[in-house]
Amino acid sequence: MISMEPIETYLNTECERLSFGDDHDPHALLGLHFCTKEGITQRVVRLFRPGASQVYFELFGSIVEAKKTHDEGFFEYPVPTTATALDYRVYHQNGLLAQDPYAFLPTLSDFDCYLFGQGVHYQLYQKLGAHPTVHNQIPGVRFAVWAPSAKRVSLVGDFNFWNGRMNPMRSLGGSGIWEIFIPGLTVGAKYKFEIKSQAGEIALKSDPYAFYSELRPSTASIVASTESFPWTDDEWLNQRKDQAQKATPLLIYEVHLGSWKRENGQFLNYRKLAVELAEHCKKMNFTHVELMPIQEHPLDESWGYQVSGFYAPTSRHGSPEDFQWFVNHLHREGIGIILDWVPGHFPTDAFSIGRFDGTALYEHEDKRQGFHPHWNTFIFNFGRKEVVNFLIANALYWLQQMHIDGLRVDAVASMLYLDYGRNKGEWIPNKYGGHENLEAIEFFKHLNSVVHEKVPGILMIAEESTSFAGVSHPVVNGGLGFDLKWNMGWMNDTLRYFSTDMLFRHYHQNDLTFGLLYAFSERFLLVLSHDEVVHGKKSLLGKMPGDFWQQFANMRLLYSYMICQPGKKLLFMGGEIGQWNEWNCKSEIEWFLLKFPIHSGLQTLIQELNRFYLDHSSLWEHDFDYTGFEWVDFRDSQNSVVCYLRKGYGHFLLCVHNFTPVFHSHYTINLGNVTSIQEIFNTDAIHYGGSGKQNQNIRILKTFEGNSYGVEIALAPLATQIFEVVF
Repeated sequence: MISMEPIETYLNTECERLSFGDDHDPHALLGLHFCTKEGITQRVVRLFRPGASQVYFELFGSIVEAKKTHDEGFFEYPVPTTATALDYRVYHQNGLLAQDPYAFLPTLSDFDCYLFGQGVHYQLYQKLGAHPTVHNQIPGVRFAVWAPSAKRVSLVGDFNFWNGRMNPMRSLGGSGIWEIFIPGLTVGAKYKFEIKSQAGEIALKSDPYAFYSELRPSTASIVASTESFPWTDDEWLNQRKDQAQKATPLLIYEVHLGSWKRENGQFLNYRKLAVELAEHCKKMNFTHVELMPIQEHPLDESWGYQVSGFYAPTSRHGSPEDFQWFVNHLHREGIGIILDWVPGHFPTDAFSIGRFDGTALYEHEDKRQGFHPHWNTFIFNFGRKEVVNFLIANALYWLQQMHIDGLRVDAVASMLYLDYGRNKGEWIPNKYGGHENLEAIEFFKHLNSVVHEKVPGILMIAEESTSFAGVSHPVVNGGLGFDLKWNMGWMNDTLRYFSTDMLFRHYHQNDLTFGLLYAFSERFLLVLSHDEVVHGKKSLLGKMPGDFWQQFANMRLLYSYMICQPGKKLLFMGGEIGQWNEWNCKSEIEWFLLKFPIHSGLQTLIQELNRFYLDHSSLWEHDFDYTGFEWVDFRDSQNSVVCYLRKGYGHFLLCVHNFTPVFHSHYTINLGNVTSIQEIFNTDAIHYGGSGKQNQNIRILKTFEGNSYGVEIALAPLATQIFEVVF
């Protein structure tokens, strides 16, 4: 009941406030209310229809006409005191007849708001955004959005002809959340939030929590449900959980879905991509795919790294349900899925989350903290609990709701350091005067602790390019808690070495050996990623020196060298077929090259080498400690040869790499106590495109006393040779 004296004065004031878009609680005026006039208590329905001269609605199954009470478009109709929200229906702008949005209590509880304010509402994606639901027995869609500094927030969409005056939302107090329930709306409805700032400026914003968005360049959010998909990947998820603490092989195929394959130049649907990608990965023996960001983004050329819709799989390839089908199918085919995730920054597009409520809400106000000069993007404010909650809930959404197996966190270094990419005077030191971003460090610890607790068996991978200590160390030991860290140093050193003319490689032997000084300081993932085949860097094959044959031999050597080194593995698409040109996000990779034997030979090499890796646990059992690796000889810089042992439980593999095109028919390796040795893999095999210099019989060198001190092998040119050794 509203207590007012006089009632007409109150109503006129509130009507004017609502009409001008200055009312934070339209439900207090509109909908079903008791009121007292001249000592008489009655119940009325109040409606707001700006510009209308007559308004009709349905009451107890009959159409009645409301009386206009204010020139701005307010109408009233008296109803029995026993009437409820279920007893009448109103017309939306588009003619839909449904219950009155302003006759319902909030759909969010005080506890939801409290958890969000504390930054620990880890299922926040189930509360904010748009959710088809049944509320008080009525089907519809509930909407909620965080905009604490807004003067007014309205829901706009096709159903009200994008008129921001029609459906203002109610503020839920100090939480900063605005909420409304719209009866009769269904999946597929397009919508946005119209936000009026304290300065009176109007902005039309997409939903930060939307599960689905229009195809660019359109930017409306679309009501969708991600809770009804019939998952059938329980076997995979259980296996993933069971293997959480076990040593396992990891071969990742990095993919940009928009340019992996196309059809007549157009994007493929998630479902078609799932079938073809799973088939390819199984053929090539990759264990996982890593998807470059598939969250909604406005610009193709950003490759997905400037995200505008953090909860929405891009509509370029279909609906959220199509994406769930993609995940489910790959899991049923035995392929895991790692998703690139970008919590460090976001684009400045007006429709997105930048200055969302007229203030720096998700970002910092000060550009020295809130704007990234490298990418011209906004930087998340990790010191704000609600922002941290937004991001951690987002990670859990992909891991729990969408069954993703891991997140590769992009640009971690840019988050860890306040001065990343900045000159003197362009950044603000932390409270101790240092350049570490203490709030981002705490965010990573919080993130990794929560996701590992709630989703055992998933992988958290950091793309971190500096020497920041403890990235992949447990949080309880002072680390950031990631499972793996990209080994950017290994990648840069290795590619620099391979790009060097073979005649001069002996001057650069240190590029091959330096990485082993720190190889076990973190849990490393070795990568040959998309970043190395764009922007004038050439394709992997294009980097290789020498004639045509030597380039392919170098390419076989490069991949086999990575396979033999300690650490998990990642290869970007196109590398497995020897693509000549740099990667182009606008067209599919050069599949036609497989018509040529030299390219199909390279693909066969990678296919069989991957299988070899999976079958030989010595190559992955002890990736993260010295017990799995032992140098045999790294001093033969004159011949540009290195050799070492990879060791498992009772199994030993001798890996020998010859980085020059010189064939050595009698090459001696000083390896004592060998009782037997057998070559079991050779990248110089003819069916890979090599010269066929293989070892049938290997001589074990012995002293006069009969003690073995070495072996003599035929050392193939530009090749990796792997031997099974018994001591």
